Amino acid sequence: MVFVALILAAAAPADAVPKARQAYASCLSGYTGDATTKKMARDAFLAGLKTKCADKEAAFRAALTAADRTDGMTAQEAQQDADDQVAEYIEKMTSDYDSAQ
Repeated sequence: MVFVALILAAAAPADAVPKARQAYASCLSGYTGDATTKKMARDAFLAGLKTKCADKEAAFRAALTAADRTDGMTAQEAQQDADDQVAEYIEKMTSDYDSAQ
């Protein structure tokens, strides 16, 4: 019984990542679509991109960092992984926005 509890506890951080990732990606995609439709100025789009989904980004970072730490990464490595993944999402949304203009 204790063994099962330990397995479930270890799996919990990894289980949170897909949901947090989906919520963050959906928020960014929705914002990018709205900004494109409204023909928002690029500077305004970029400013909003960093703030509009801040709560979802924070949840994604926390889930990813916890999962990475559970997988044996150092705190610095986990933080860098989260930074890299968030940067990739921002880059993708910016590219999508630029392509639609």
